[in-house]
Amino acid sequence: MATIAFVIHHDRPEAALVAAETVTWLESLGHGACLPADDAARIGLDALGVTDGDLATGSDVVVSLGGDGTMLRAVALVAEHDVPVIGVNFGQLGYLTDVEPDGLRVALERFLAGDYTIEERMLLDVRVESPSGSVTEEHSFALNEAVLEKTSSGNTVRLDVDLDGTRFTPYAADGLIVATPTGSTAYAFSARGPIVEPTHRAVLLTPVSPHMLFDRTLVLDADAVVRLEVSGHRPAALVVDGRPLGELQPGDVVHCRAAAHVAQLVMFGPRDFHAILKAKFGLADR
Repeated sequence: MATIAFVIHHDRPEAALVAAETVTWLESLGHGACLPADDAARIGLDALGVTDGDLATGSDVVVSLGGDGTMLRAVALVAEHDVPVIGVNFGQLGYLTDVEPDGLRVALERFLAGDYTIEERMLLDVRVESPSGSVTEEHSFALNEAVLEKTSSGNTVRLDVDLDGTRFTPYAADGLIVATPTGSTAYAFSARGPIVEPTHRAVLLTPVSPHMLFDRTLVLDADAVVRLEVSGHRPAALVVDGRPLGELQPGDVVHCRAAAHVAQLVMFGPRDFHAILKAKFGLADR
């Protein structure tokens, strides 16, 4: 028998309803289920709640019920344990989700029967050195991006960038985005970065509204090590996959590189990234 973990969008009642119904169905078949404690409380199944750190323990797969943001949370919870993730789309057209709500039971039946494939996505390993002590979470994974950005309007931040241990250049900008290919269609895209096939491996460094002539994205080797140091006299906010991790002070450092682990996304058929792009941006055939 299998154990299925669920992660749900907290502001979508329909996601909570589908989760509760699916848990009841799975238990009727003899399977187990678990959820992060907050998620379990929202659907009235407190007894199935576990700590975030224990979610991956014994779980065969995680089902994300929401949009791409919920997928990012699900991947972050289990990435270090190589647990695959099924994305169920309760948002708009998502880049990461593969299953529609009415197809969840069929998807789980196929997963339990071994009728699926795994698409591996590169993760960023984000490590913080904070002599100021302003950031307590010193290590995290990112499927999309890590961002260092200004903390107030009307100001820029100054960030000194080293690549593979060699000084590259200081940036004066609203922020800097270190992204994966998966994240190339997220925040980096809005900063006019390139769109990169999500199964590619590379590190993208994109400035946000730079106050300098050099304003291009750098597409670096997957083995590149990017070091960002907050310099000047202003702090910078660190955000990883949409999660604010704190306010870094001058002298604090963020290191980004490809993680040893990958995100394992469960697929039930060919995923046409080009077709998703066409639909997302309304691109015509002719």
